[in-house]
Amino acid sequence: MKLTRHIIILLLVIAGIYSCTERIDIPLDDSYVRLVVDGAITTDTGVQTVILSSTSSYYYNQLTPRVSGAQVSISDGTQTFALREVEAGKYCTDANVYGVPGRTYTLNIKLGSPIGGTTDYSAVSTLYPVVSLDSISLLFHPEWSEKGIWEVKCYVQEPPSVDFYRFLVLRNNVMLTDSIDEWFVTDDKFFNGNYTNGATVAYLQQGSAREGLNTGDTVTVEVNSIGKGYAKFLWEAQAEIRGSNPLFSGPPANVKGNISNGAVGYFAAYSTTRSYALTPAFK
Repeated sequence: MKLTRHIIILLLVIAGIYSCTERIDIPLDDSYVRLVVDGAITTDTGVQTVILSSTSSYYYNQLTPRVSGAQVSISDGTQTFALREVEAGKYCTDANVYGVPGRTYTLNIKLGSPIGGTTDYSAVSTLYPVVSLDSISLLFHPEWSEKGIWEVKCYVQEPPSVDFYRFLVLRNNVMLTDSIDEWFVTDDKFFNGNYTNGATVAYLQQGSAREGLNTGDTVTVEVNSIGKGYAKFLWEAQAEIRGSNPLFSGPPANVKGNISNGAVGYFAAYSTTRSYALTPAFK
């Protein structure tokens, strides 16, 4: 009797192992394709760019398909800038175009063939002013890691209005924060209307081939004054990229942009200011 019971337990264990490794195929709906928009107009005089692509299958292991043959324009209600397609899906203004603080800009897109059941898309974004940075500084902390860490600080008189900012960092005119998950996006809750006497906006890992600094290197901080909607879009996008916490929490909601008719992405208008510092001698 005891032997029989052991055999039954063994068979149940084996059955459980096989049931845990059974292949489960989940069909995914690839039929719903949406337009993806990535565009902006800034106060920098130069080429303003809008990139159009489309969503693709979950198993598509290449860059998302670009959308060609569209008519794209940006207008402030008085002046309209027509964009031309310079390469597949990349639409650009002339090199002398710039945005003006206080104006509201509308992006209009007319596709050559419909995506998501429509050919017409639009988005609206207001360009807010930004105060000029007084200066930036670099503070080296040799004790913070094996080779040390640079703390990047900003000094500026922040206005009393409710504002949202994006901070980017360059070394010798090469962008270090070149992906959305590396951007520092914040509101002014902790320094609204005050002088930011050395607000930390970035940390650079010394010894890193990418971030490490040498004496005399030029570090530039670029500050963009962005709208609340764009800040929220970036925060949600960063949360999706970085993953859920805790590990087994529910899936995040779709990141909501400002493009009409169910398109994905954002059209932003923002102002820009910059300041730089030379890397001091350090040990």
